[in-house]
Amino acid sequence: MAEQRQSANFANRALHPRSRREFLRAGVLGLGGLSLSDLLAARTRAGNSPASPSLILFWMWGGPSQLETFDPKPLAPIDYRGPFQAIPTATPGIEICELFPQLAQRMNRLAIVRSLHHEMSSHNDGSIELLTGKTPLVADPTSTAKSDHPDLGMVVSRLRGVRGDGLPQYVGIPTQPFMTQPAYLGLSHKAFVTGDPSVEKFAVPNLSLAAGTDGTRLDERRVLVQQFDRFRQNLDQNGSLEGMDQFRSAAFSMLTSPAVRDAFDLNQESTESRDRYGRHLWGQSCLLARRLAEAGAGVVTIDALAPKPGMPLYFSWDDHANAQPGWDLTTGMKLRAQYMDPAISALVDDIHARGLDRQIMVVAVGEFGRTPKLSQANGCIGRDHWPSAMSALIAGGGVRGGQVIGATTSKAEYPTERPLKPQDLLATVYRHLQIDPNHAFSDFAGRPISILTSGTPIRELT
Repeated sequence: MAEQRQSANFANRALHPRSRREFLRAGVLGLGGLSLSDLLAARTRAGNSPASPSLILFWMWGGPSQLETFDPKPLAPIDYRGPFQAIPTATPGIEICELFPQLAQRMNRLAIVRSLHHEMSSHNDGSIELLTGKTPLVADPTSTAKSDHPDLGMVVSRLRGVRGDGLPQYVGIPTQPFMTQPAYLGLSHKAFVTGDPSVEKFAVPNLSLAAGTDGTRLDERRVLVQQFDRFRQNLDQNGSLEGMDQFRSAAFSMLTSPAVRDAFDLNQESTESRDRYGRHLWGQSCLLARRLAEAGAGVVTIDALAPKPGMPLYFSWDDHANAQPGWDLTTGMKLRAQYMDPAISALVDDIHARGLDRQIMVVAVGEFGRTPKLSQANGCIGRDHWPSAMSALIAGGGVRGGQVIGATTSKAEYPTERPLKPQDLLATVYRHLQIDPNHAFSDFAGRPISILTSGTPIRELT
């Protein structure tokens, strides 16, 4: 924050009023004080092929219940099986929760992993495990921890490098996971954050130049960006911003590229398409994610917190009994499912209809599961944190659908078949993205840090 205030003060002093307005319109002070070049800088090859494999991660932060999603236990005692029924799917012998009838109809295009497990029982620790593949060395029960290692999107951004058209390799819709940070990869590999694509007249403000501007004004912007970033480099104490100058042209490519502007433009979709996904945050996020992945973005995360305006963000998927007055597992799951079910279903249909089912992988998962036995408080039911058993939904990416990998006990307590770790899921994702998980980066002390130190791609998925 101190650096951002210093940078802003410098800009105010150095620029006359008209230039300062141009500076702001160019997006240099947007995105939390980072210039576009900060976000797009990379040290490896540039690529422009939209056919590069992509990941869309529907990030169910808070920890979705395995029993109320993809591992129901209809024969378990009532205080375990919960308030909802299991329904058959299009694949005989596979059942999921009744809240997801559209996904059930598409089971032949989906794979479910039911035997994921780990040991991190707090939100941030579990999220760090799932997103980075690194187990936190010290448990943080307060759920305020930040990662010491980059998440998968940051890794992909670093290894894929900047694209010639400036399309970010890592995009967060409407925001990015808040507990991960790029660490030794540098700030340039944080996600490009879009904001809420369901709002009326949604537009990414930093792309406004793509609509057209004269060369003189663009040259003014270029000079201002160079001055501003030179100042930022002088403030940098650990080298995390080094090498930005050589990527300045990429930042301007993004600002002026019609292709990038078009990828973010939901108005190019038909009314029927937008309605099919759903005119809400999760629906339009899935639609925008498909457009970005199709255009060549490497990783697009959808932060699946509150699915409609006015719903407190802290509610997330954290289904404790009486999590907030009048809300519990039953209420929360009904609300979320009515948005998630059509949105993910439309996304899966779309990637198949457009011939993208090998290029784009879709994963829906959270940081852990929920306790098998229901808890009660103030007349509400819920489930607490439970990393010992959790489920993930996977589609696309060449994955063989119509199957379940792994199994848990009759009460969804622990894996009984094919126990898998988050690192196995990440290894599967990296294989799809054509990234070697054994690749090592140097940390701040110059020590080699492998992307993954364990984990094997899940063989059943291919």
